[in-house]
Amino acid sequence: MKADAPGAVLKRERVRDFILDLIESHRPGDAIPSERSLCARLGVSRPTLRAAVDELVAAGLLVREHGRGMFVAPEKITQELVSGQQAMTVPQASGTWSSRLLEFTTIPAGARVGRKLRISPAVEIVYVARLRQVDGAPMAIEHLHIRADLVPTLSAQELEAGDLYEHLREQHGVHVQEAVQAIEPTVVTRAEAELLDVPELSPALLFERLTSDTTGQPVEYVHSIYRGDRYRIVSRLTLGPSAAVPPARLGHHPGIPPGDFAHRDTIESSTRGDIQSAP
Repeated sequence: MKADAPGAVLKRERVRDFILDLIESHRPGDAIPSERSLCARLGVSRPTLRAAVDELVAAGLLVREHGRGMFVAPEKITQELVSGQQAMTVPQASGTWSSRLLEFTTIPAGARVGRKLRISPAVEIVYVARLRQVDGAPMAIEHLHIRADLVPTLSAQELEAGDLYEHLREQHGVHVQEAVQAIEPTVVTRAEAELLDVPELSPALLFERLTSDTTGQPVEYVHSIYRGDRYRIVSRLTLGPSAAVPPARLGHHPGIPPGDFAHRDTIESSTRGDIQSAP
């Protein structure tokens, strides 16, 4: 497996964030600048820019029209699985999970991440890209954006071993309380395919999560790509009164590292992650 050049993951991430910022500041059907214009503005190569655009087209956020350009896609229909009044614990996913760091640096939040974390674009965040593995096999790529002022001594060791949220609680005094998470289908880019050891454009699941602490302040924004051939989500729906359910075992949750969530009585989610053998 070929490793990325230093900074390559971060460069793709910044290009992706810039285009997403354009999308979020426009209405469905609005045109966005051409690839040539975006390359000049961002100082990146055409292949790097096109890879980001291809990913957002595949995710249904952009629409290409031959001879006309690129446009913001129509809004997606969102269906909540559980009402806001019902809280449920999240069972663990199976397998032994580990992490390999791809990038670990401190950068300005930027406009889009700053809005999500409710901080100025100039405020520093810790950016982490890591490859998540299950029983030694690549399973997901996670992009973490954490407020730098909350974790001034965060180490590479904490990001590669143990439970991240447990480290945040015990080493940095950060107690996460709730998360809002969205899941949707996508496909992997060439760079993601190399890391996940799957063919380019293979189906995948995109997780986006905003985590807040006990005061309601956003702590972390994460987006992750999970292999579609090895990962699935099972929804457990309660249709009527039932007997008490034993607490879930500690472990990795779909898109959510174990930690404070596992120790809380409830969490606003009802999805369950399972590892599924490839066909």
